[in-house]
Amino acid sequence: MSDLDLLRFPVGRFKAIPNPSSEDRKSWIEAISDCPSQLRAAVEGFVDTQYDTPYREGGWTVRQLVHHIYDSHSNAFIRIRLALTQDNPRINAYDQDAWAHLTDSLTVPAEISLGMIDGLHLRWVVMMQGMTADQFSRMLDHPESGPMSLDFMVQLYAWHCLHHVRHITALRERKGW
Repeated sequence: MSDLDLLRFPVGRFKAIPNPSSEDRKSWIEAISDCPSQLRAAVEGFVDTQYDTPYREGGWTVRQLVHHIYDSHSNAFIRIRLALTQDNPRINAYDQDAWAHLTDSLTVPAEISLGMIDGLHLRWVVMMQGMTADQFSRMLDHPESGPMSLDFMVQLYAWHCLHHVRHITALRERKGW
């Protein structure tokens, strides 16, 4: 793995596990449940200049990462709800980089999204903990990635939590914050 890849994918690239067990699902839901507190710990004590520091050269700032996590996870929450209540819904894609460069992502205090992540993850985890094995096999249709199961979605977002929290903690370590 190149130095750039290590900065971009500090926990490694996402690799889906086909046919996961109930224990796998439990651990992914736990990772999603732990994400808000891990994210808050990663940015504890940050001031604006730290929030406005890119996690790597050419990468998003910590502020953009925090807002991105809310944007991405709120989309995932809605997508899972759609798949639980509709047969194979076609979901909408969005340009995450364009969203990360909107004025709110560049200027709004990260605390706003941190609070929204707290509430979102609470609802999301309760929803997933109540899902049956059959519900985890329900499908949705992503316009760019194609069909995906809710099992895939849950493990992807568990990885997504670890991935972005590690971006921030690795930056802290490099900067000595």
